[in-house]
Amino acid sequence: MTMDVKIYHNPACGTSRNTLAMIRNAGIEPTVVEYLKTPPSRDELVRMIADAGLTVREAIREKGTPYAELGLDDPALTDDQLLDAMLEHPILINRPFVVTPLGTRLSRPSELVLDILPDTHKGPFSKEDGEQVLDNEGKRIV
Repeated sequence: MTMDVKIYHNPACGTSRNTLAMIRNAGIEPTVVEYLKTPPSRDELVRMIADAGLTVREAIREKGTPYAELGLDDPALTDDQLLDAMLEHPILINRPFVVTPLGTRLSRPSELVLDILPDTHKGPFSKEDGEQVLDNEGKRIV
């Protein structure tokens, strides 16, 4: 199956690694963008957040980032100010964002990526922690 899929990936993140593995389990080799090294443009970031149905604030990562030190919890901050911070400190961009022709998702938890992938999974899939996400036929376990 040829499908243009892009994942904004952090290889140090288990959720991001699980999401990438699920994409590959569907028989798709995505474009992998290590966004800490190659951050998206402002336009790309704004589009991904909007297409995923999120607010800018919902797309910010707090854990393990300078979120608190930068005072980003201030409700008076505008979306533009939050975007400026995300572009200056890409670690603030929550991960992993996945873009496919079927939609865009912030894949937290990682199985949200299944909503925007074709039903072409090859057999069972379990996350790194052992949680099974797909059964032996490649169908989603709910």
